[in-house]
Amino acid sequence: MHDTADLIAKTYALGAGPWTIRSVTRGALGQIWKLSGNGSSWAVKELLFGCDEEQVEREAALRQAAESLGIVSPRLIPNRQGAHVSRLGPSSDGSDGSFVKLYDWIDGTKADASDPEILDWFGGAMALLHTAGEGASEPPDAWYEQCPQDADWKKLHEEVQRAGLPWSDELGRFIATSAAELARWVTPADPGDLVTSHLDLQPQNVLVRKDGPVLLDWDNAGSTSAERELARALYVWSGGSDADTGSARRLMRAFRGAGGGAVIKGPESFAMLFATDLNYIRVQAECAVDPAVTPAQREFGSSQVVACLRRLPDLAAISRLTAAVQDVG
Repeated sequence: MHDTADLIAKTYALGAGPWTIRSVTRGALGQIWKLSGNGSSWAVKELLFGCDEEQVEREAALRQAAESLGIVSPRLIPNRQGAHVSRLGPSSDGSDGSFVKLYDWIDGTKADASDPEILDWFGGAMALLHTAGEGASEPPDAWYEQCPQDADWKKLHEEVQRAGLPWSDELGRFIATSAAELARWVTPADPGDLVTSHLDLQPQNVLVRKDGPVLLDWDNAGSTSAERELARALYVWSGGSDADTGSARRLMRAFRGAGGGAVIKGPESFAMLFATDLNYIRVQAECAVDPAVTPAQREFGSSQVVACLRRLPDLAAISRLTAAVQDVG
């Protein structure tokens, strides 16, 4: 890893070092490494499933627009050629090198979604994000407004059964019940409601420093429905199917106070939540049975399927959450 650390430092003109690099955490799309040397530290995100360079530039543009409105995030550092993503040279086993992005390293504590001050900050930040991303015209990615069909689920379940994975029966029950119930609400978004936004506004993507919260993990930045991003965020930040309606109302008041205009109407407002959960279960299950990926990636996929099947959105909870915030003006 010493050679990799030196290569990244050279690619980004960080200086002579010495440099060290260590693994920190793994997410759905990438591995985070901490690069240290010359009294400084940087976050390196290794993209595990390839790279869409246009997507990276959307991330950079939205981050800059949001920063001008007061939303703090780690800088996305350009390399020596001015690009916001770099491809390292071939690895020792002859495979193509990884794509990486470099960010400021942020030290902080995890955001507490039950903290009233954090809820106030987040509601305001989401409204500012929607202001920064006004005027989007590109349709949202299919990930956010389409989901697997019956034939897709049937084929996948058969593959999981052949692989003998222990959660095969649990997946089958989900396909026969919740998958169909949630899928009926997944429809294309209203073109008049589109903004460019973060698309992954979860508490784990916020770190709190002494001078305030920092919003991380902008990899998914793109077009979305403001209404649907608000609905998904309300659900996630208020506790999911065990939602604290007081927290949801507080978040909504902060959103309104910062100029957010999106309105929650009913289960249809949560189409993005349902689509992303259904699609995530599908891709992680596919990864769990894919012989072309590493054993570690298959294990990660398997663990994610089990976790997601046990925290599925509940339509009764969605109705309670909708009722709780509809009169917040």
